[in-house]
Amino acid sequence: MTVGAKQASEVFSAIDWKAAADQMNAKGYSLVPRVLSREICDAFIANYAKLNYRKTVVMERHRFGIGEYKYFDYPLPDLVQTVRETMYPHLASIANQWAELLKLDIRYPANYAEFQAECHQNDQLKPTPLILKYGKGGFNTLHQDLYGAVYFPMQAALFLNEPDEDYTGGEFVLTEQVPRAQSKAIVMRPKRGDMLILTTNFRPVLGRRGFYRANVRHGVSEVTSGERHTLGVIFHDAVS
Repeated sequence: MTVGAKQASEVFSAIDWKAAADQMNAKGYSLVPRVLSREICDAFIANYAKLNYRKTVVMERHRFGIGEYKYFDYPLPDLVQTVRETMYPHLASIANQWAELLKLDIRYPANYAEFQAECHQNDQLKPTPLILKYGKGGFNTLHQDLYGAVYFPMQAALFLNEPDEDYTGGEFVLTEQVPRAQSKAIVMRPKRGDMLILTTNFRPVLGRRGFYRANVRHGVSEVTSGERHTLGVIFHDAVS
């Protein structure tokens, strides 16, 4: 299965990136509706067993939840590679702003090729984009997708099934840890073709004494019926 790089680039370049940046700055996530067509979503699901993978993880074996996910191998599907290359420059500007607000000694390159080169210089050579599959009873524990010393602070989840039509339950969950307080939970039910941009591990929040770092984790609640598939696009590569 292939999705033309030109077609994908046009779709992701046409996103209202100003609105997405405003939402990321205000909430630490941005839900972009109807990014993928039903045909593309259906094609990824239909070809779930046939795509080029480097590794399959059965979640129960590692106490990550119930379900499985498969990491794509290089070369990535055209759509996934184009998402990385097209989205990265927009997100890098937000990431650099966050680093300034939190007074972090890090700046992200303007283009994806330079960032990936940094990963490879640190022996992070394995691709991290993946597709996740849950059946009835499946869930994903709260976690952060960090695969090495070099990581990008934002990632994307693209939802391939329609809630209430293909599955029930299976809400996407974010938890935000406020220092010296209880965690805040955000629960979402994105529709087929929607994309959620989210922080990989933290976001800046304005407090009385300036900006502080709020740690964020994400997961999936229990699927009560049907099947649920999600495409995850992580920008940093993993250690060898």
